[in-house]
Amino acid sequence: MPRPRVHDPDAVLDAVEALVARAGPQAVSIRAISAAVGVSNGALYHTFTSRAGLTGQAWLRAGRRFLAVQNALVDRALTGADASDAVAAAADAPVVFAEQNPAAAALLWSVRRDEVLADDPPEDVAAALRDLDRLLIALMVRLAVAMWDRRDVAAVDVITACIVDLPTALVLQRDRLRNAMAREHLHAAVRAVLDVGPPPEHRRQGRRP
Repeated sequence: MPRPRVHDPDAVLDAVEALVARAGPQAVSIRAISAAVGVSNGALYHTFTSRAGLTGQAWLRAGRRFLAVQNALVDRALTGADASDAVAAAADAPVVFAEQNPAAAALLWSVRRDEVLADDPPEDVAAALRDLDRLLIALMVRLAVAMWDRRDVAAVDVITACIVDLPTALVLQRDRLRNAMAREHLHAAVRAVLDVGPPPEHRRQGRRP
């Protein structure tokens, strides 16, 4: 007799996001999600393998949606003449995403990627999370090229500070997603960092014959 499967995995992942937004990540369990969506524990285990698999799939879906929003903001900004607008748009993505997808944002900002991996998710989820990292790095390289025509580590580090470190410090860690002044501070900080820019690029010179 075949084991039961979840027919609508997205509904289950929606329930994970809603539960995290309402009660925090510690409230997520197979039993709680089973009660929320009316699916048996066995079907959830068969589809997601474990609580770690369930949380990991929900985090992965939210992460993909966030990157889609961030890339769309960058694409729109890069149609203008000033590449710094695109970096500022990427930095603003957490605020925009939280406005559009509050439950998914609650999951992303309350559970760190490292915590998802530390919970020992299934290998396919862990591999997909690593792929997500590569997509984020590709976006950072794209912005570094747009700003300075560079893709070296120093240039990408400056972009990382602008679109990861500054939004985390000024908006996310201080729970200021809906604070208009915090958003202005973020934009000003991004512009200031970009004005300084990366250190000069050191190019290897070939040996003289």
